Amino acid sequence: MLKLTTKNVAIIVAHPDDEVLWVGGTILSNPLWKCFVVCLCRKSDNDREPRFHKSLAALNAEGIMGDLDDGPDQNPLEEKLVEHTILELMPPRHFDLIITHNPLGEYTKHIRHEEVSKAVISLWNDEKISTNELWTFAYEDGNKKYFPRAIEHNTIYHVLSEQIWLKKCNIIKEIYGFERNSWEAQTCPMSEAFMQYTDSYKAKECISDKGELAL
Repeated sequence: MLKLTTKNVAIIVAHPDDEVLWVGGTILSNPLWKCFVVCLCRKSDNDREPRFHKSLAALNAEGIMGDLDDGPDQNPLEEKLVEHTILELMPPRHFDLIITHNPLGEYTKHIRHEEVSKAVISLWNDEKISTNELWTFAYEDGNKKYFPRAIEHNTIYHVLSEQIWLKKCNIIKEIYGFERNSWEAQTCPMSEAFMQYTDSYKAKECISDKGELAL
């Protein structure tokens, strides 16, 4: 069970629904956290934009959206553009904790997840954003062999209570409108896991020149 402690937390994600799928249960399990969600894509999406704000209300969080390209071709974005967008959207204050994507993403494969993670780590290392610690989502899908699942051996791993998990799934299905047999509804992890960093240099070191985690 997670401790009920007060924290100022920023969650930085690529898409509306990422804040629910990968960290929603943790947010719901920590009602004393003051969470601000930065979503970098889909602000001009007339369907997803209002659903994102309804999701924030259900999570008792605040947040903002950007409008980076999120076309189906997944054309790579310049790292400086992603960094600049994060800085434009984030409140200019210190956070106790920042949570974001893993440099390898959570499943095979979405380039925006990887780009957001690398940009956040670089900004932290360059002291352009301020936090005591950084968590990155820790999930894998066996190269598409199964739905994404939390990696148990990471520094932070917990199984959600059934009540919390049902609330999380309800946001995915009822607020975001995903059908029961959709990828999102079938994924909706009951366990959540994170890599934890308290040193920005060590976080930066974990990314090789090819953008792969150094094991």
